[in-house]
Amino acid sequence: MTTHVLGDTTVLTGRSLRHITRSPDTIITTAIMPVAMMLMFVYVFGGAIDTGSGSYVNYMLPGILLITIASGVAYTSLRLFNDMKGGIFERFQSLPIARSGVLWAHVLTSMVANLISLVVVVGVALLMGFRSSAGVLDWLAVTGILLLFTLALTWIAVIAGLTAKSAEGGSAFSYPLIFLPFLSSAFVPTGTMPGPVRWFAEHQPVTSIVNTIRGLLAEQPIGTDIWTALAWCAGILVVAYVFAAVAYRRKIS
Repeated sequence: MTTHVLGDTTVLTGRSLRHITRSPDTIITTAIMPVAMMLMFVYVFGGAIDTGSGSYVNYMLPGILLITIASGVAYTSLRLFNDMKGGIFERFQSLPIARSGVLWAHVLTSMVANLISLVVVVGVALLMGFRSSAGVLDWLAVTGILLLFTLALTWIAVIAGLTAKSAEGGSAFSYPLIFLPFLSSAFVPTGTMPGPVRWFAEHQPVTSIVNTIRGLLAEQPIGTDIWTALAWCAGILVVAYVFAAVAYRRKIS
């Protein structure tokens, strides 16, 4: 049974990835907005923002990476919505394939597409002066956290894609996710924020994730931030997966 599910998921993932390679503009579009934000913040606002020592592009890159992911998963929701409306799911149900493989194919495609977008954004950051003293293990830890965050948001995108009434509605869920880093330590230290905003910024998931990635890239102590970040990502992932599974069962029943 497990081999059957893995085989079906692999085949369906290949199908989704072929759609990506035929329309690479989705990946380019995903990377354009974060890159534009990075250019604006570094070259327009960067000189007026005091983050202490170090380059501002180093400081704000973790937040830009999270925005890249939030922007990218919107396309996962859109692809899933289009498959639902196009009758692809009904055709798959008539075939002897694992039903879970259909969703996992979209999820794995999202992981690959977002990883490519992240590489593009990091490449642009390097051209803008980003430098890191992080070692291989630090970079692996950063990659692992970003992939876990991507997986968690992708399952939220699956819920949106399964329950949306229109294509616009399917992608609208990503707007709050894109905005969330602005209410965190991603672009300015939380100490500069007024009381209630500071409290929210210091207790929402993005801040702990950003602080962890920033600390790893700078080889600085990260304290308990990494455990808070992992707990947020794992919690969001579990809750989103459960709701997505329920929505999927209702959709195909």
